[in-house]
Amino acid sequence: MFSKGQIIFGVLFFIVFAIIIGFTYRKDLKLHKRFYSGSIWVLLAFIAFILFIVTIKFFFK
Repeated sequence: MFSKGQIIFGVLFFIVFAIIIGFTYRKDLKLHKRFYSGSIWVLLAFIAFILFIVTIKFFFK
């Protein structure tokens, strides 16, 4: 399916990408706290809505 070189490249790319994203997030942490302080409620509302839809689907099945 994948060659050994492709698998090594994929693993290394993922590791380097995760490190870069981590450094970038830590650098912008103050901005995130200031501008996105209430975004957790949007995420919780979205998850609750999806669970509501799934519940309705199984209830009326």
